[in-house]
Amino acid sequence: MMALPGRRSSTFTRLLRHGFTDPSAAERLLDAPAMSPVRSDPMLLDALGATADPDLALRGLVRLAEAQRPDELRVLLDTVVAAKPLRDRLLGVLGASEALGDHLARHPGDWQVLVTYELADLHPGVEEFERGLAEATDSVSLRVAYRRCLLAIAARDVCGTADFAQTAAELADLATATLRAALAIAKAAAPEDAALCRLAVIAMGKCGGHELNYVSDVDVIFVGEPADGVGGAGEGIDEGKAIQAATRLASHLMRICSESNIEGSIWPVDANLRPEGRNGPLVRTLSSHRAYYQRWAKTWEFQALLKARAVAGDPILGAQYIEAVSPLVWQAAERENFVTDVQKMRRRVVDNIPPGQVDRELKLGPGGLRDVEFAVQLLQLVHGRSDATLHSGSTLEALAALAAGGYVGRADAAQLDEAYRFLRAMEHRIQLYRLRRTHLVPEDEADLRRLGRSLGLRGDPVAELNRTWRRHASVVRRLHEKLFYRPLLDAVAQLAPGEIRLSPRAARQRLEALGYADPAAALRHLEALSSGVSRKAAIQRTLLPVLLGWFADSADPDAGLLGFRKVSDALGKTPWYLRLLRDEGAAAENLARVLSAGRLAPDLLLRAPEAVALLGDPQGLAPRGREPLEQEVLAAVGRAETADGAVATARAMRRRELFRTTAADIIGSYGTEDSPAEEDPGALVDRVGNAVTDLNAATLAGALRAVVREQWGDILPTRFAVIGMGRFGGHELSYGSDADVLFVHEPREGVSEHEAARAANEVVAEMRRLLQVPTSDPPLLIDADLRPEGKSGPMVRTLASYAAYYRRWSLVWESQALLRAQPMAGDADLGRRFIELVDPLRYPAEGLGEDAVREIRRLKARMESERLPRGADPTLHTKLGRGGLSDVEWTVQLLQMRHGWAEPGLRTTRTREALAAARAAELLSTEDAQILDEAWVLATRVRNGVMLVRGRPGDTFPSDGRELGAMGRYLGYGPGHVGDMLDDYRRTTRRARAVMEELFYGAAT
Repeated sequence: MMALPGRRSSTFTRLLRHGFTDPSAAERLLDAPAMSPVRSDPMLLDALGATADPDLALRGLVRLAEAQRPDELRVLLDTVVAAKPLRDRLLGVLGASEALGDHLARHPGDWQVLVTYELADLHPGVEEFERGLAEATDSVSLRVAYRRCLLAIAARDVCGTADFAQTAAELADLATATLRAALAIAKAAAPEDAALCRLAVIAMGKCGGHELNYVSDVDVIFVGEPADGVGGAGEGIDEGKAIQAATRLASHLMRICSESNIEGSIWPVDANLRPEGRNGPLVRTLSSHRAYYQRWAKTWEFQALLKARAVAGDPILGAQYIEAVSPLVWQAAERENFVTDVQKMRRRVVDNIPPGQVDRELKLGPGGLRDVEFAVQLLQLVHGRSDATLHSGSTLEALAALAAGGYVGRADAAQLDEAYRFLRAMEHRIQLYRLRRTHLVPEDEADLRRLGRSLGLRGDPVAELNRTWRRHASVVRRLHEKLFYRPLLDAVAQLAPGEIRLSPRAARQRLEALGYADPAAALRHLEALSSGVSRKAAIQRTLLPVLLGWFADSADPDAGLLGFRKVSDALGKTPWYLRLLRDEGAAAENLARVLSAGRLAPDLLLRAPEAVALLGDPQGLAPRGREPLEQEVLAAVGRAETADGAVATARAMRRRELFRTTAADIIGSYGTEDSPAEEDPGALVDRVGNAVTDLNAATLAGALRAVVREQWGDILPTRFAVIGMGRFGGHELSYGSDADVLFVHEPREGVSEHEAARAANEVVAEMRRLLQVPTSDPPLLIDADLRPEGKSGPMVRTLASYAAYYRRWSLVWESQALLRAQPMAGDADLGRRFIELVDPLRYPAEGLGEDAVREIRRLKARMESERLPRGADPTLHTKLGRGGLSDVEWTVQLLQMRHGWAEPGLRTTRTREALAAARAAELLSTEDAQILDEAWVLATRVRNGVMLVRGRPGDTFPSDGRELGAMGRYLGYGPGHVGDMLDDYRRTTRRARAVMEELFYGAAT
């Protein structure tokens, strides 16, 4: 009795050493009566310790032993003790799969299947599995037989006598045999239907590709014909009746495989890859399939057909189906919408990831299985047109063929092969545990430990698993670089003698498939950038694969690549340039986005390529604000010897800052790999408006200082101020906006009005000339047409002259225009006094009279009828069209003029601020305010986008397809969704127009 505690302590220690996590429970299981013959056998603990989960394996073994009859128990235990290969297979399955352990407890004789396969050393194919399922006569017996066959596959898998590819192929063969058995059961249940039709079952997806999972939907397509092959003619069977019969058989087959009971289900049979998906008929004739694929099929359907394989039913009909669709598969890359469809499919990978699961998704997540499969299939579609060696439904076989043909580098293919095998092995072992369809890596520590040990990671299973998984996933995350872009460089770079490379023809095909409209020019750019043995060429060969992917992800890849070549030509000898792109990940991606988003930003950059340095600084794209900009400009003006030189410096600064603003806008709209697109369009609009306004104000201040210094020294004979008007005063400038201004001056003491006026006019004339003189920098156009008397009035007035004019002659439209007046440059005190002068006009005491309200409404109606350009679509014109900028702004401005005297919040030059204040004052509902704000923001973004994309201002969407696609990307729409963009714009502005008509033209309040 005294020795018992010592024995238990020794056993407890041994159990821990052999990998048991619950030694106390294991001791109790070993003491079970059924285990008495083997409990002390040292080989048993060693064998259990070698399994993925010793605790699970022991529980399963005890359950299996307790379910045996006495004579059977002896055979089982003798096997466990004496027959090492069988013992390892049995315990390996029990330690890896709780579900198969449950099956063995229900069917304790099924473990003998391991003896059968071990003695014959079989890697069974379809015929062997058909024999294993032969006795099944209904769905329940078929499920039992299926699990019995699955047991043999799992045993070879977990013991390492079959690798992943072999296991996946055996699972596909078992699925083939199961589909045949299910169809035989369905035919036996309805012999009259079987007599009417011929039915072929075409495997798709992983089953068709001979790479099935343990638990996966089995994708199929059904093809049917009348039994004699004649449809509705002579003595033949009516085609409609034959297809109805085939449909009943197919439906019964699906139920047999999919329905669940105590034995579980086999797997769902999914026929949604058929023509028209779940909305199409379950069974079609061969001619119907052919007609659909020739006329209506989308690119993704041909990608799916890559793996099509006839597996059950009528073999001749199945072969005819494959023969009919195969040529269509290899023509898919020539379709007009191939690139757009490819981009949609690529994004669908990410869109299908449920939130919160992305880091655990083996299939859909970044660096997951779908990435490899999708890329390999896409390369097959591109190059399989002219290379029949690529016509394989197996991912690994196709990858090997791509490497052998030079379409993928051998080292890259080897890495991806290794990563894919590991990730698929992970997926298999995760599913094997409970035989449930999942692609999520478990979170529980015990599950991760079992998973790691099942893959041979025994030191620290959890840490080793995570480390190995992330390493392989990082390889896969670079698959576009590895599979798509590097071979393009191999086609033009200097390679080692005898190394296989992508041929120029294949490289052009690759570029065409990626969306490059001029593949020949793209190849010339690549050659110019990457050929040679210099360090510069070597760095370019490292950078270009990634950049090509980012260019291909834009609406105009050709422009992106051309722009990159121009920037590289300009800066190629600058030591920091390529280092910046290579070492600062954000800089390269930001540059790619900017160069391929349109014309404005690249034009600004190419005039001063050194501005690319802004893209590598984390704070480089943040707007700088009025004060630091003005300090920089004035300091530069102080150093300049002439006004021309000073203003040229100010304009160069403006160009650089415009590039900073456009780049920030593009990147904020498009997003990057590490930083998603900014969600609030209003924030983007406000940032651009403020940045461009501050920049133009600082430039005007610099030009004013430069002109005054050159002609008058430090003091101008008259005080002088520039008043911003319109969008300038409202801090709402877009990239193509002029600077609307008023000029006001006030003679200094002792200076005659004539001399002061002459000086002020000379200043204005010289400022306008210097800011608009043709140079490599964009001009700043000054528009003073909102001054009293318009173009007929003097360019500059004294403050007293403004006061006299507004007191005697001012019209209501001028009071409305003054709502946006704000000092922008020059004498601050004079600017403040001008605002004090005009405040009573723009915010009249007690509000506008009814006559004034009617006049404003009349002016608006006249503008709508007369100023919209001929031929313009009124539903898409951002300024004067329905629900556009004018509608929103006039509505807000009417509210300001009527209620600004009583509501301080309305006394602002900014449309969105005034709209928010009107809502807070309950002058309009929250819903109406949101509708107007959304329309104003959207119309403003469209105007900004037009300038970014086309390089010149415009108030309507571009008509060119590429430019329209770039507009869509800027506004957050994926490829192929231009129609959605236009529909959304029309819907948003239509709602705004309805609100405007109620608030602006409605009854006076």
